[in-house]
Amino acid sequence: MSIRLILIGATALFLGACSESNQAPIANANATSGPAERWYSPQQVNSGAEIYKNNCAQCHGINGQGAFNWTKLGPDGKYPPPPLNGTGHAWHHPLNMLFHVVKNGSPGGQGNMPAWREKLSDEEMVAAIAWFQSQWPEEVYTAWLRNELRSRAGG
Repeated sequence: MSIRLILIGATALFLGACSESNQAPIANANATSGPAERWYSPQQVNSGAEIYKNNCAQCHGINGQGAFNWTKLGPDGKYPPPPLNGTGHAWHHPLNMLFHVVKNGSPGGQGNMPAWREKLSDEEMVAAIAWFQSQWPEEVYTAWLRNELRSRAGG
C-alpha cells in the first residue's frame, strides 16, 4: 500500500467526501498480533510536529498535555484546551470530527479553540492530527481505531 494512497484516503475521509468503499485503509483493530497499523505516514508526523509547535502548542502544551484542570469550566464558562497526547478525550472522536474541530473551532461555544481554516491548509491540519495521534500510546490508539471503524460502519 503506498503512502500516497493513504494520504489521499485520509484527506478524503477528513473532508467527509468519501463513501465507505474508498476510505483510507485501516488495519483491523481487533488483531492481536503486533501494534495496530497507523493511518498516517512518517512524513505527515514530521511536518505535523512543526505545524503543531507553531500553531497548537501555545494552548495544548508543547507535548500535547493540555491545560491544567481541562475538565473544569473556566471563568469564561468554557473548557480549557484538552490534552491531545492520549490522556484526554480526543481519542473518543473519529478522524472526521477531529478534523472538523481543527478546521472550524470549538463546537457550540464549548471552548476557545479557534477555526484554523483561514491559516492552515487541509493537509497541514491533517498533519497536525497525525502528529498528536503519533503521541498516543498503542493501547489508546487501538481503542481509538476500534471506535473509528465502528463510526465508519455507521455504528
